[in-house]
Amino acid sequence: MPSAGLAPRRVVQLSALFAMFALYTAQLVSALIPYVPVFVAASAAGLALDTYLQYKQPGLLSLLGKIRFDVTVRQLLRDMLILVGLLRIDGIEPLAEQSPLTIALLAFYALHFVCQAVAVLVRRTRALPIVTRNIDASELRLSAAPPRILARRQGHRLLSFAAPGTVGLLITAATTDALWGGIGLAVSIVLLGGGTVHLATWLLPKKRALSEQKVMAWLDRWLADYEPTVAMYFSGGTSSAYQANMWLSTLSEVDGKPLIVLRERFMVQKIDATDVPIICFPKVATMFSLENSTLKMVLHPANAAKTSQVLRIPTIKHAFINHGESDKLSSCNPYAKAYDEVWVAGPAARERYQLADIGVEDKDVVEVGRPQLSPITRSTGAHQGTYTTVLYAPTWEGWDGNPGNTSVLLAGENIVKHLLADDSVRLLYKPHPMTGSVDPRAGVANERIKAMVREAAAKRSGARPGPEAAAELVRRTAELDRLTSTAFRASADEMERMMLQGAPDRDRQSAVAEATAAWEAAYWASFPEWEHLVITDARPAIFTCFNQADVLISDVSSVVSDWLTSEKPYAVANTSGMSESDFRAGFPTVSAATILTPAATEVPALLAAVRAPETDSHAEARAELKEHLLGPSDPPSLDRFNGAVRALCDRADERRVRMESRLAAEIPGQRDTDGDADEFAEALDSDSESGDAVTA
Repeated sequence: MPSAGLAPRRVVQLSALFAMFALYTAQLVSALIPYVPVFVAASAAGLALDTYLQYKQPGLLSLLGKIRFDVTVRQLLRDMLILVGLLRIDGIEPLAEQSPLTIALLAFYALHFVCQAVAVLVRRTRALPIVTRNIDASELRLSAAPPRILARRQGHRLLSFAAPGTVGLLITAATTDALWGGIGLAVSIVLLGGGTVHLATWLLPKKRALSEQKVMAWLDRWLADYEPTVAMYFSGGTSSAYQANMWLSTLSEVDGKPLIVLRERFMVQKIDATDVPIICFPKVATMFSLENSTLKMVLHPANAAKTSQVLRIPTIKHAFINHGESDKLSSCNPYAKAYDEVWVAGPAARERYQLADIGVEDKDVVEVGRPQLSPITRSTGAHQGTYTTVLYAPTWEGWDGNPGNTSVLLAGENIVKHLLADDSVRLLYKPHPMTGSVDPRAGVANERIKAMVREAAAKRSGARPGPEAAAELVRRTAELDRLTSTAFRASADEMERMMLQGAPDRDRQSAVAEATAAWEAAYWASFPEWEHLVITDARPAIFTCFNQADVLISDVSSVVSDWLTSEKPYAVANTSGMSESDFRAGFPTVSAATILTPAATEVPALLAAVRAPETDSHAEARAELKEHLLGPSDPPSLDRFNGAVRALCDRADERRVRMESRLAAEIPGQRDTDGDADEFAEALDSDSESGDAVTA
């Protein structure tokens, strides 16, 4: 459990802090007495401990920085105590020997601050106004980053370069020979001075980034050459990238020239492998390059505070596509009325918006299906295999703290207990990645469930795939990683990554799809059919888990809607406190499901219906519900999606024609549109960095 795991870590952290302050105390006391053996040992141990913590416990040291006891203060204190000790040790002349050492030490610290100033300047000159991926940006004269220890690791740099000087001073303390201290400090000064000069070369014109004006001019030229028509706009936190990633395959097949528009710099590396060009606009002022481009429409998989900034561009039409549909209130957010259209999977979502009465007009709701569900295979109708594979995929607790959001807290352990009690069940447990992010109790319950599954898996035995299966998985993993990730140096910064992630290789998208399918086949083949699994990594994805499972157990979430594509049985946990009739009436997606109470006593009957399809009373209802939720199978969802894209692009073209006609009819000089636009962009720039994510 997390609580049990946290305690030892905190004990280690507290022990490290206690040891650090104990060493400072020992260093001070032994310097004043003086007692050279303890003095030297405490000083050396203090430096070694601080260096170790820089690499192994950076979070702990960041806490010390918050109380102004950062690495510079700690090292300066350590060196000052050494000077105090040298004053107290007999045999070292204060004026003739220690004064030069003190001056050399001060020179080292002065050089340290100079190096830090140069590092700040280098980082600023390498910060581009935009970040791109899958775009050839060689025209921007991008260059490799300077060594990380010089440019970004102030603590590591100080401790590493100070070590020779500290060691030299300690040898002086032990031998009373000031020469050693002078040699050590000279080495430190030469190393730091050389590093500073080397770092300063990144301020030369050849390594500096182009000015913002030149970068934006280049982007305007690229946009004019690429002629984008459809973009996906995304803004969010580090754990929300999955909301955009689920639409990548659809975006790559859309009619037109696709583009991905991001707002946070870190998100550029969070987007999965794709050939679609990516542009990140950290500041809203730079984003208005899109207004002068050929971009006609923007797709929005999530609502965010920064969404309002792109909605202000009048030349672009906007469609909200969401990152999943469910019966939860978050699927009918009032923010949706800000878009030109709201694209939903099927009639159920249309009805949901009308019942919610939040201002979204029915004429603006467009049914497009769920094109990314094509990898899900349909049920054959008959249970096959010795084991019944059950996928338990609960959702997370949500922002509102409603106990009915997730079954993990109230029903999860009971569900798993009943499943594990059946020897013919194979359990795949795949919790939502955000489980426990709002309610720590959900995180604790999730850890208990994972422990139950792993313990049950350890007790099972039987024939296992041979070593060749594991070797094949390793080979397929390496191949997929090679295609989907870019290897960066530890020192690589944003500019270097942008340089390395230029125009993608042709047909990489097809190669990734083939490698993914091969990896998935190798993954499942590497486990025996009876082994319980806890799946928390991004791979295997939820859809491939669908294809392995005979039945799903989940909560009211988009997982249920997506699962209905398979037409296989499913169950939904009711932890809301509502009666079953009210629960079914309140959440249409569960109308064809087996309802589980918190005690989960219905699990055996669910398994019996899966094993004997003739007793499955919900089969016909699932087929009807599937069409109600996801729309018809013909025409295919991707065709309907592309039809909606073309229609909204046509609306954008019509508006452009109307506006051009109006402008042509205006009296020249009647209004200063350029001046208004400049004032508008300047006003927007002032709030470009504000806003947190809004629940979608």
